[in-house]
Amino acid sequence: MAGSPSTTPADQARDAAVEAALRKLDLDTKSRLLAGQDAWTLPALPEIGLGSLVMSDGPIGVRGVRWTAEDPSVALPSPTALAATWDPALARRAGTLLAQEARRKGVHVLLAPTVNLHRSPLGGRHFEAYSEDPYLTGRIGSGYVQGVQSGGVATTVKHFVANDAETDRFTVDNVVSERALRELYLAPFEAIVENAHPWGIMTAYNSVNGTTMTEHHHLVNEILRGEWGFDGINVSDWTAARSTTGAVEGGLDVAMPGPRTVYGEALAQAVRDGRVDEAKVDDAVRNVLRLAARVGILDSAAPAVTELPAPVDGNELAREIARRSFVLVRNQGALPLKPGTVALIGAAARDARVLGGGSATVFPDHVVSPLDGLTAALPEGSVRYAVGADPNTELAIADKGFELRAICRDASGEIIGTAFAPNGQIQWLGNDLPEGVTHDTLHTVELTGTFTPRETGPHIFGVKGVGAFTLTIDGTTSYDDIQRPAKDDPFGAFFGAPVPRAQAELTAGEPVEVSLTHVVDLPEGIPMKVVSFALVHQEPQRAPDELIAEAVEAARAADTAVVVVATTERVESEGFDRADLKLPGHQDDLVRAVAAANPNTVVVVNAGSPVELPWRDQVAAVLLTWFPGEEGGTALADVLTGTYEPGGRLPTTWGPLADTPVTQVAPTDGELSYTEGVFIGYRAWDKEGRTPTYPFGHGLGYTDWTYESIEIDGTTVKVRVRNTGERPGREVVQLYVAPTEPDPERPARWLAGFAGVEAGPGESVEAVVELPRRAFEIWDELSNSWSFVKGSYEIQAGRSIADRRITLTTTV
Repeated sequence: MAGSPSTTPADQARDAAVEAALRKLDLDTKSRLLAGQDAWTLPALPEIGLGSLVMSDGPIGVRGVRWTAEDPSVALPSPTALAATWDPALARRAGTLLAQEARRKGVHVLLAPTVNLHRSPLGGRHFEAYSEDPYLTGRIGSGYVQGVQSGGVATTVKHFVANDAETDRFTVDNVVSERALRELYLAPFEAIVENAHPWGIMTAYNSVNGTTMTEHHHLVNEILRGEWGFDGINVSDWTAARSTTGAVEGGLDVAMPGPRTVYGEALAQAVRDGRVDEAKVDDAVRNVLRLAARVGILDSAAPAVTELPAPVDGNELAREIARRSFVLVRNQGALPLKPGTVALIGAAARDARVLGGGSATVFPDHVVSPLDGLTAALPEGSVRYAVGADPNTELAIADKGFELRAICRDASGEIIGTAFAPNGQIQWLGNDLPEGVTHDTLHTVELTGTFTPRETGPHIFGVKGVGAFTLTIDGTTSYDDIQRPAKDDPFGAFFGAPVPRAQAELTAGEPVEVSLTHVVDLPEGIPMKVVSFALVHQEPQRAPDELIAEAVEAARAADTAVVVVATTERVESEGFDRADLKLPGHQDDLVRAVAAANPNTVVVVNAGSPVELPWRDQVAAVLLTWFPGEEGGTALADVLTGTYEPGGRLPTTWGPLADTPVTQVAPTDGELSYTEGVFIGYRAWDKEGRTPTYPFGHGLGYTDWTYESIEIDGTTVKVRVRNTGERPGREVVQLYVAPTEPDPERPARWLAGFAGVEAGPGESVEAVVELPRRAFEIWDELSNSWSFVKGSYEIQAGRSIADRRITLTTTV
């Protein structure tokens, strides 16, 4: 496969400009260009007309170089939500919006999308990846990359490769067979290189089969660049590069972040010592300059995109993606809502969880909660709210009721700068400091202001971070000591658990002074200057039985009860894997009690990854809303009221942990063996003969569909379906390929194609799907090549992997 796009006169002109610029650079300058000058940028080289290349995290928004709520971003639904739309064209529109956001923030490279697979539902970053299926992941990822790059902004498809869990992610050696690598974990990257021609890729922290990914000559140079023809930049995950010679020989172009990296001066010295051929450095610089030319910051070259897409309304697109991602997995006539009163229950209904934790975090300028959305959509006075149960069993970032600012002081105590703090999180990376403040002069940061409680009772305050802290509440110093990391993790300040340090009896509506002072000290193992800590808080905790009783009373008095259950940042986040699939707190007890009081109970599941739903058969409807982004509450109202139907289908299998086939995410003696081979997700459930709670591809709408016919002509399959319901709707026609002669070395069936179609009541429509050659190939480890497996296959069309409606048999 040739992954690079065909050479055009414009490509040739850019290449010529790159070569001319390269010839003007000496060894030291070239080496410096390959190392981050700070957390997010590469250095400018005015002598060749090169601007500073700016990178920023995604994938659901563009944070920019400032990790702060002062610089808001559009927050789209989570990647699991985008994949649940089963709509590559919608993914492309999402990418187009993010390119628009990137240009607004001066960003040239978006560090996204994440196309690792859902190998196990325990993976902590599950919500940030698309699917358990490599074909679906490749299709959605291709649309996303095409959209971003249509706006002249580069993507870095990540994390290459097999970065499918968080436990010991910096050091783990994932032992994966070549066949599993090719058929599963490399497959989405390969498809995106072929179909979307990404301008960048990010290599992961982990090792694969004994070699760390930033030094993996075989996977990077031989496969990615060699076989696939990738011609973009290869950037390390942040702090992943460990060896100067190993990285450059392994095909790594840029080591991030700076200023301390294995490149720069170390690389130049390695060339002078004869340990590295300068031609290797030139290859890397050439890739960086090509990227700079494509995004328009090399003066001598025309950018790859000269006509930008039409502007996109971020709020409207966030709302559309959310409602089209919602998966209705159960409906006993409760949805759409009937006229009448609604008891809205759950802490997450009031304080919405709209995105996952970790580097995917952005700060939207507004968030529409389910309470906001339903209150606005339904008749005045028809919604009654009750907390019922709070999933936050730990302290959370100080937010509601807090008015804070950051005061920076030098070692003498003099104020050298101040900044507004929209919440209790301080996260300054690199040179992202308040005006007038430098790392050399900064000694302490005080986060100070007032807190106005919304509830009377004992409030808990605490600290998230590492180092020396002083916490004062209402004039009383409650903590003055050093907080140490719970484990040896250089990112503990970012992803560590919050620690309670003070308790204060407060009265609702009466403000108190709060202050958290941190002595700034660069953590060991972080090769960049960073200030990161947080003031955390927990409201008074009432007895669970009392809260549930109030919710039951509200539910019994209402025509419909809508219960919103959720995970928290301490359940789903970068930095750690999940211990189980249970909903935190007393939420399961809440649902059972409400369902017993009101048979017309609808449960909204606000989680980015699978959770167990032990009460699912006791409620009238279950709607999965993932992490729905800033417009989640508005989209929820759209769907519950029936203004729009829920459009999503499951991109991954949902089932109880006890039945889940692949659960091992923690290494043993530094190794994590992928012993399941090619059997993950629905492939593994099929092999084990187990029935999940909800199968891959499952999703209900507000209408019904009949599959009338299927035919095949060469590689083109046509499926005719009819809308037999009373409302217009959209159906995702899914095609699965199954060998007629079972082979224990191959899955029983696998997704080979899909298409979305729309029809009004009584109308029929034809879905046309092209079957790719790869659907009939396996990786032959003896010949080290793809092998087309001839024989008889069933082409099964249906609504999910378990609901196959119509079949034909073909010979290939």
